[in-house]
Amino acid sequence: MKTLLLADIHSNLEALEAIFADCGSFDQIWCMGDVVGYGPDPVKALEVLRSHDFRCVSGNHDAAVAGVLSVEEFNHAAAWAARWTAQQLGSEQLAFLRELPLTREEGPFTLVHGSLRAALWEYLVSVEAAAASLALLNTSYCLVGHSHLPFICREQMGSAPRFTEFPEREPMRLGEERWVVNPGGVGQPRDGDSRSSYAIYDTEEGTIERRRVVYDISKTQRKMELAGHPESLIRRLEFGH
Repeated sequence: MKTLLLADIHSNLEALEAIFADCGSFDQIWCMGDVVGYGPDPVKALEVLRSHDFRCVSGNHDAAVAGVLSVEEFNHAAAWAARWTAQQLGSEQLAFLRELPLTREEGPFTLVHGSLRAALWEYLVSVEAAAASLALLNTSYCLVGHSHLPFICREQMGSAPRFTEFPEREPMRLGEERWVVNPGGVGQPRDGDSRSSYAIYDTEEGTIERRRVVYDISKTQRKMELAGHPESLIRRLEFGH
């Protein structure tokens, strides 16, 4: 069975469609939150995702759009996008976002948006944050999003966890060592590479593989311009930050 591992889609339909075209057949989608927010296609993105076997946890933007979380801690552009997105979605879609769990377990994986210590807000980008989540982890592996940065963080028995590169197009074999994995951002990459980032989990091979794919950024930007999105959200897509 092949499962798409997605995080931080952020209503970017062009990025999502490019991933589907790149990945080939798959059986499930596991998403580490922030399905919506920032981007111009929240309705269609949700429809497309939910037409598959889609298993998702809540991100901070999902919670804000659904009215579960205040946008007071968001910057101006993020708050504007959350309010705009909420106006686009129907009551059933808002209810779907409202009911997303903070964590979920799928086989040997635990899914969470930020970290197991602070599901919606913590950026798991430090050794200390990784160690805290590993201490709370009940499965072999943890899948996270939120930072939009791809990485593998490996538990080291007797020493601090170690962050390593998550290479492209190189299947990584899963073993007894516990990992925290971020597949990178689908709809708004922030690692200096504008290509959409995602991963594939192959249960038969016991591997996880990260991929990058080019998508039509200019088409997404035109939609955002027409909807009146803040300029900062529009321009950052072409730079991957």
